[in-house]
Order: sequence, then C-alpha cells, then structure tokens
Amino acid sequence: MNYLRDPDKIYRASFEAITSEVDLSKFPEGLHNIVLRLVHAIAIPEIIDDIVWDGDVVENASVSLANAKPIIVDANMVSAGIIKGRLPEGSQVKCFLNDGSVPDIAKSMATTRSAAAVELWRPFLDGAIVSIGNAPTALFHLIDMLDDSTCPRPAVIFGFPVGFVGAAESKSYLIEKNLGIPYITLTGRIGGSALAAAAVNAILLGGTI
Repeated sequence: MNYLRDPDKIYRASFEAITSEVDLSKFPEGLHNIVLRLVHAIAIPEIIDDIVWDGDVVENASVSLANAKPIIVDANMVSAGIIKGRLPEGSQVKCFLNDGSVPDIAKSMATTRSAAAVELWRPFLDGAIVSIGNAPTALFHLIDMLDDSTCPRPAVIFGFPVGFVGAAESKSYLIEKNLGIPYITLTGRIGGSALAAAAVNAILLGGTI
C-alpha cells in the first residue's frame, strides 16, 4: 500500500486536516493551539462542541512555567506524554501515584490511590499547572481540597479524566464549583492521558504547530 511515510509531512497534513474540519470561532485566539492539539491527540474534531473553559488558561499556565512551577499530573501516562525537552529550567513534572505512602492514605481515606495521591500535591500546588487525564476521583478530591480556602491554589487546571464512572460528573463538578481558577475541560465521558498531555504541550510549544 502506498501511504505517507515522512514524519514532517504527516504532521503538517494532520494539522491541515484538523484546521479544515474545526471551527475555532467560539474560542478566544489564545486557546486555538490548545484546541487544535486536543483534537490532534484523539482525532475527534467533534470534541470542540464539548470543550469548556474559564479564565485566561494560556496566560496563567505560561506564567506558571516562567516561574518554574511544577506540572502536577495524576498518572504516569500523562507524564510520559509531556515533551520534557521543552520544560523551562527548574520546572518539573510530578506524579505521586507510586509514592510508597499512597496505599495507606487511600485505605485511611477509603478512596482510590489516585485520589489519595492528590493529598501529596499540597506542598507543590501553589501556582502549579495541574493536568488530570485519568482518574475522576483525583479531580473530585482536588476540587474538594480547593474548596477549602487554606489550600494552596494552582495556576490552572487541565481536567480530562476519562471513563464510564465519574468522569462526566467530575468535570461537571469542576464547572459548577466555580473555584476562580482558570481551567479547560471536556465534558462527558471522553478524556484521557493523551488529552491531558496535549494541553500541557500546547503551552510548552507556544504558537508552534
């Protein structure tokens, strides 16, 4: 079979196809690159109808990176998808899911390991980028933590948990709570690590497509 093999041509052709199929008019210009990369990550242009955001997502995330704040993720798959070579000096991607204390925390809280790991985010949350691409319980627990005014506030939340149980509800919860923290999310069941990483990469790459 004759098919396209050149990686640069594949990349360009992908974004040409996306831009021809996606109407970005409802999004502020600053969000265009994030939206394009979200579509690129899962090849479903129709998701643009379900993308919801609040606040200046790109500006807050960019300032966070400029200040070498961490990127906190809920799953190693999200971390693996982030382009580490574009991280500014001093910035780190942090995932606490495999921390040795997590199983005991989960047991004491009667919750999932993903939610328990969020407890370990507290010392790093202030001004950080949070990107959730797996566990609805992680987003639920983060929102409840942030509902307490004493909890440090991240700069921005990328909320893309996935699944049949709790994913849609956790994202609706993020929207309804109106925490005053900029966020971008995708309502419904669709989500995943690829989307969470793509949102971060859109910030790291700036205007590059």
